[in-house]
Amino acid sequence: MRDAFRHFANRVSDWTGSPWAFISAVAAILGWAATGPLFGYSDSWQLVINTGTTIVTFLMVFLIQNTQNRDAKAIHLKLDELLRGVKGARTSLVHLEQWTDDELAELERQFERLRHRVHQERHPRADEVNEAVNEAREAIQEVREVTERKSA
Repeated sequence: MRDAFRHFANRVSDWTGSPWAFISAVAAILGWAATGPLFGYSDSWQLVINTGTTIVTFLMVFLIQNTQNRDAKAIHLKLDELLRGVKGARTSLVHLEQWTDDELAELERQFERLRHRVHQERHPRADEVNEAVNEAREAIQEVREVTERKSA
């Protein structure tokens, strides 16, 4: 059962993500809209499109979620394998998706500190250069303002 559903969900997800599915949906909407005058834009006529889109949306949620869950699991497993295979990598990051929000925030802060340290090591004068660029921008802005006042 599970294998059949996986196969079905993949096929439907592939098809619904195609240009042909979009064109089919647009054609169905245009066909429905074209029949409006024929049915006098009745409540039943409106109910057809509302019911149809609701049913399709409801079913698609489950198919898309199934596909997304499988894709996410596959990506996590691939990343876990890379972590295990790279010498010096922190294997504690395996199953990171199970960490709490606070633990993830702390890890993010650690990576931010690491990025800053690496940037400083590669570009030891980067802060000085950025400060000089900002001062130059401010000076240019002041010159523009003075020029605008004189020309006004």
